[in-house]
Amino acid sequence: MNISSTSVFSEPLFKFTLTHFRRELPPIHNHRFKPKLFSLLASSNHHSTFCNSSPPHRFQAFATNTDTLESLQSADVLFNQTFPINRIELLEGKIFVRLDQGKDLKNWELTVGCSLPGKWILHWGVSRLDDAGSEWDQPPGNMIPPGSVPIKDYAIETPLKKSSSSGEGDTSHEVRIDIKPNNGISAVNFVLKDKETGAWYQHKGRDFKVPLVNYIKEDANIIGPRKSFNLLAGALGQIPNILLKSEATHGKVQDNSSESKSPKQESSQLEGFYVELRITKEVTINNSISVSISKCSETAKNLLYLESDIPGNILLHWGVCRDDVRRWEVPPAPHPPETVPFKDRALRTHLQSRDSGEGSSVEISLEEEFSGFLFVLKLNENTWLNDKGNDFYIPLPSSSSLIIGSKEERSEGVHMEVTEKAGEEESTSAFTDGIINEISHLVTDISSEKSRTTKSKEAQERILQEIERLAAEAYSIFRSSVPTFSEETIMESEVSVEPTKLILPDTPLKVSSGTGTGYEILCQGFNWESHKSGRWYLELKEKAAELMSLGFTVIWLPPPTESVSPEGYMPKDLYNLNSRYGTIDELKDVVKKFHEVGIKVLGDAVINHRCAQFKNQNGIWNIFGGRLNWDDRAIVADDPHFQGRGNKSSGDNFHAAPNIDHSQEFVRNDLKEWLCWMRKEIGYDGWRLDFVRGFWGGYVKDYLDASEPYFAVGEYWDSLSYTYGEMDHNQDAHRQRIVDWINATGGTAGAFDVTTKGILHSALERCEYWRLSDQKGKPPGVLGWWPSRAVSFIENHDTGSTQGHWRFPSGKEMQGYAYILSHPGTPSVFFDHLFSHYKTEIAALISIRRRNKINCRSTVKICKAERDVYGAIIDGKVAMKIGPGHFEPPGPSGWTSALEGNDYKIWETS
Repeated sequence: MNISSTSVFSEPLFKFTLTHFRRELPPIHNHRFKPKLFSLLASSNHHSTFCNSSPPHRFQAFATNTDTLESLQSADVLFNQTFPINRIELLEGKIFVRLDQGKDLKNWELTVGCSLPGKWILHWGVSRLDDAGSEWDQPPGNMIPPGSVPIKDYAIETPLKKSSSSGEGDTSHEVRIDIKPNNGISAVNFVLKDKETGAWYQHKGRDFKVPLVNYIKEDANIIGPRKSFNLLAGALGQIPNILLKSEATHGKVQDNSSESKSPKQESSQLEGFYVELRITKEVTINNSISVSISKCSETAKNLLYLESDIPGNILLHWGVCRDDVRRWEVPPAPHPPETVPFKDRALRTHLQSRDSGEGSSVEISLEEEFSGFLFVLKLNENTWLNDKGNDFYIPLPSSSSLIIGSKEERSEGVHMEVTEKAGEEESTSAFTDGIINEISHLVTDISSEKSRTTKSKEAQERILQEIERLAAEAYSIFRSSVPTFSEETIMESEVSVEPTKLILPDTPLKVSSGTGTGYEILCQGFNWESHKSGRWYLELKEKAAELMSLGFTVIWLPPPTESVSPEGYMPKDLYNLNSRYGTIDELKDVVKKFHEVGIKVLGDAVINHRCAQFKNQNGIWNIFGGRLNWDDRAIVADDPHFQGRGNKSSGDNFHAAPNIDHSQEFVRNDLKEWLCWMRKEIGYDGWRLDFVRGFWGGYVKDYLDASEPYFAVGEYWDSLSYTYGEMDHNQDAHRQRIVDWINATGGTAGAFDVTTKGILHSALERCEYWRLSDQKGKPPGVLGWWPSRAVSFIENHDTGSTQGHWRFPSGKEMQGYAYILSHPGTPSVFFDHLFSHYKTEIAALISIRRRNKINCRSTVKICKAERDVYGAIIDGKVAMKIGPGHFEPPGPSGWTSALEGNDYKIWETS
């Protein structure tokens, strides 16, 4: 049942992860095991169901279970193998924060602790009374506990130690910080880090803040009693259990807070408090699956004995094959007890609990005519185990070799990962059909009477150029699909296999910088707060293999340049790549790591504006330094704030920084050289282009032609149409502006589908799912007009995270992902959603998308768009619905439920 052969499963195979509340998920450690062979033990009276010989030898992983340590009476073990399994379980605990007076009653003591096991680190800093910003500072030396380590000039890391009040078996750890009054500190800020996993514990990316004065702004993530410190809701998604010392002063504090006082006048006394916050942590449990084979001395049949120490009711989904093609089939009876057929292609058998109550096993008898045994394990309705995306394969003694079928060493262990449903081979015609459909739409567009009267000659010529380019793509794909063989090709197929990389079968090579292969799935690899650790590149590097296993093909990294703002969107010296996310060497290292696992990397190129290093004679910041030492001629003339001497802007101005005049040839040449340098020096594969509303798309084409990216996407964020505060149904004008920009780039770049995000907001929030179909019955966003250039998303660092400029309707995020991950276009997943309790469902949706080969040019048939439900069929292979209303795919009963969640459901063709 290999992913490129026969279709057997109707259920999806899921990556096994559990729901958790913290923002980041620790990487699953791939412990390496080497299976061992053991001598046979003394004989026993155990008798096989199929033959009078004993079951084969059991392995060391189960040595404590004496009921399985039985020897063979009349057969030797011909083959045995142990597959390690890394399984994840969830632990629940609490973070506690306590502020109380010290022993001398003059000073105060802040205690931060955690009840979960682990190597916990308090990453903390302080805010000062005279600091109007939100950045951290290092505390004074008398506050820093022993064993602390400074982090650059803005933070301290202090290890938590076992609590002095901990009893035997208690895992509570804590750290205590001495606080002296009148020390100029307004608040203590911190996050908690688990050194074992690298996970940071925050509230949706926010820092904990313990105020030491009572005029802290209410928008801070404050920990402490409301009556003294303007307490907001606690962190980690749960309202904390706050134990206040007294309620008597509540009215008094409210009265005081209403008065207008300066910070120096605010001298109210600190008040102790205790806060508990619920947290969860995933821990890796090491299990294994063991398979051994022997010959029945009486019937000469192969006897397979499979056992596992994984707890619970385990279903074995199995079959046999006759050759290296590994096509599944059902062997003749007899079969083990509790075995049922599955669509005449496989069998399902429940593993039987062993006498000791630990683990389960099954014994299977097979004829010699078969060459291999194939299986996967089902733990529950949504959880399957397989061998790195493939079926487990066991060669039978009748075959020519007893070597395990996978090319990788079995000692590397089995990953519980999102795997793909087997399906028929997709020919390149499916991809070229999408291109032909796109050409057809463009031809219809340019040939219509309305188009001829409204489009300029230049716009029509661009569409014709796009038609010609698409036709060339289709022909190129056709030519590349013709197989050619050579001695060199054969030799390459015989060399040792490199580490596992993400491979999309039957996809063409690079097509366009606007589409990549057409099968791209993008991950935004940061949020608005990611810079605060000062080592984001190192943290992201640890997640590369996991992101690959989830099915991502492209990752978008944050802006790399030196910047006035720590987030990177106010760049200064473009060639200085030491930022708050890490050093240039760390950036190169993380890009290299993603390349090793087969993921392309996008750099966030901020080229609409740039912050100057020097003032002119009028005191205006418009003289640049560094390698690109431009003067005010590089700034547009109609930016009223920075006295530019360039030409007028070709787009909208970004008022916070000098807007660059891209009409200047020296500017364009310098930026092209910089982009090419970034491609070569850092290894970026493409670009996410910031604020492209600020300059003409034709300049983008110039930059992309020079830097030749694999993939490029522009941020064209524009306001949708509203009437009296209610979103209009017709958003054609909005998506037309985005399409016009894409067209100006010559189709060399895609654009974020802001139209689709906005319409999803109203549809889901107001239960108006009829909005998801335009007047012509097509998707109403950019993906309804130019799907190959639409990069769909529901959240990013601006709209969500701690900025929250346009946050997606709360609790409906998975409906949004069910839409964009099942529809054409290139879907983008936000980091905060991926490393949260949505992770398992997002992984399952990506798996469905990949195994059904949905791409940026897939076709959508909208079946239902009513008040409370939207239903559609994509490529005739996947059906989906979102909304509380009812929808079932039409036609004969050829659909199988693949995934179901809160107000969404996905089906696949059987």
